[in-house]
Amino acid sequence: MKYRLDRYGNRISQLGYGCMRFTKKGNAIDYEKAEKEILLAIEKGINYFDTAYIYPGSEECLGRILDENKCRDRVYIATKLPQYIVRSASAIDKIFNEELSRLRTDHIDYYLMHMFTDYAEWENLKSLGIEDWIKQRKAEGSIRNIGFSYHGETEMFLKILDAYDWDFCQIQYNYLDEHTQAGKRGLQAAAEKGIPVIIMEPLRGGKLVDLPDKAKEKLVGSGYTPAELGLRWLWNQPEVTCVLSGMNSEDMVNENIRIASDAEPQHLTDEDMEIVEQIKRIIREREKVSCTGCRYCMPCPKGVDIPNIFYYYNLMYMEKKSSARFEFAQNMGLRKEPGFASQCVGCGKCEKHCPQSIGIREKLKEADRALRPLPYKLAINAARKFLIK
Repeated sequence: MKYRLDRYGNRISQLGYGCMRFTKKGNAIDYEKAEKEILLAIEKGINYFDTAYIYPGSEECLGRILDENKCRDRVYIATKLPQYIVRSASAIDKIFNEELSRLRTDHIDYYLMHMFTDYAEWENLKSLGIEDWIKQRKAEGSIRNIGFSYHGETEMFLKILDAYDWDFCQIQYNYLDEHTQAGKRGLQAAAEKGIPVIIMEPLRGGKLVDLPDKAKEKLVGSGYTPAELGLRWLWNQPEVTCVLSGMNSEDMVNENIRIASDAEPQHLTDEDMEIVEQIKRIIREREKVSCTGCRYCMPCPKGVDIPNIFYYYNLMYMEKKSSARFEFAQNMGLRKEPGFASQCVGCGKCEKHCPQSIGIREKLKEADRALRPLPYKLAINAARKFLIK
């Protein structure tokens, strides 16, 4: 296993274990199976284990395995505060103490504010005294490093990144999301500040494994599987600290460790990188809008997030429509200022600056109808009333 350093010189395995997808037996996690997989991972050198308060049974399972096998001191535990359900300072303490109990530990090595999409969420936590709370917890040693996980657009990520002296952050990043969400700009901005970056969804939940046949043909002769190319693309970047994989079989653990054992920054060839670009072009053949995400159309005077709307609209035709709509609802619909296409007043300013000559105003209407059919519109509105402070 190869390791990369965090902000304080601690060695983090560049392959981390995502604990959201443990195998279920009935309605519960298959403990014996998970135990074998985690112990194998630790034996092979993985030392970063990521879980969360809202992953059903995950914290309890991980804590029990580490406790019963006496290997807590061999690993780093990362878990998360579900900031989207926090309404009071007392709730922060209650949740955190429950997590310590579930994990059978007296400290969390890497603690994250879970799933930021908007700066307003950080402001809400500040109003509840989170900065003093973090200071107290770090002073007593129950939290060693503080960070946040992020789902949203780049500019908001950069604002949150600059809002506090973070020890690390976690972003969704892969070769299809290179210029969306926090994106490459966010990755590099964090690295410039010396902030380690943990990567989630490195294969877009398996979408970069189950490639179109035409894309798989590009890998013939490369020696790489689709998953291997996706992972190596990430480790090729020195700004990446650790890549999380939701492993749920011993074969998967062994295979990912094999890949991680020799992946280094700048190890991919120009030919390898061209294969990635060819695969991206094939995947995007089904796009509805030829938007490159250049953002020349921005800012919109009415706050419409044009590039991200088109990103999720295109995603509907590259993946399942339902999953793209859900991701749109989660990452855009729950922002304080969501930037919906319905905010467009048809001024046409965006079209004057679009290098692709896209008829943006009409495409926005089309995208909005596709992304927010009535059931989704009602669900987003209901969620906003409950979650937006």
